Amino acid sequence: MTLTAETIQPDLGAVKHRQKTVWSSGDYPAVGTTLQITGEQLAEAMDLRPDARVLDVAAGNGNATLAAARRFCNVVSTDYVAGWLRNGMERAEAERLEVAFREADAEDLPFSDASFDAVMSTFGVMFTANQDAAAGELLRVCRGGGKIGLANWTPDGFVGEVFRTIGRYNPPPAGVRSPLEWGTESRIAALFGEGASDIRFVRSQFTFRFRSAQHWVDLWKAVYGPMRAAFAALSPEKAEALEADLVALGTARSRSEDTMIVPSEYAEVVILRA
Repeated sequence: MTLTAETIQPDLGAVKHRQKTVWSSGDYPAVGTTLQITGEQLAEAMDLRPDARVLDVAAGNGNATLAAARRFCNVVSTDYVAGWLRNGMERAEAERLEVAFREADAEDLPFSDASFDAVMSTFGVMFTANQDAAAGELLRVCRGGGKIGLANWTPDGFVGEVFRTIGRYNPPPAGVRSPLEWGTESRIAALFGEGASDIRFVRSQFTFRFRSAQHWVDLWKAVYGPMRAAFAALSPEKAEALEADLVALGTARSRSEDTMIVPSEYAEVVILRA
């Protein structure tokens, strides 16, 4: 029998361990803070109400966390990288926002069923190794009639192109589903359809802004875990070729000639829990 992506059964535990190592190796908050507006927009799309019990899953440095707390929600911010939670805590303290922070695995959340009125994740839970387990946990901890809000990069957007470019040099583990599937209506329906009474899927855009394409690549290969790991795994010659391809991509997609201004499509998803 010929092995395909469908027949290969990866060790998802090992994949998750490697992912945690990769993400922890960088300085994601240096990237995450630039995405703050997406947390604010998701909070508005979910129509969050004061005093709502809100859980931010795979919160990173807390963009959705802060957005919910600014709306006087009772927020618990979670991630499996403790350093990112400390950064989110510092941001909350600076704004005098009350937030609870807890280290937690998105695939095995330490909360009772129906504990929250709203569950959020911006460019976080989409990167879990076991997508079905993560989606099941989001549904489990959200009460009936509550909302699950997600911001996920799409395969067709700029970030999708970035990951495909990296993948040509450093292919992902065989059999592991792409995180970019979370940016498709079909995959969202498959993951959440049985537990939802309604799913709203809207294609939105976030605009990356850098001094130049070279500035973007230099920054991300230093602080963005997946890109940092990709470069570290390559020979000097292949690393140079990957850098050239990424700079060319950023330059080609920019709508500015003297800086890098690149719109990147993402899916803003609001799921009404059945």
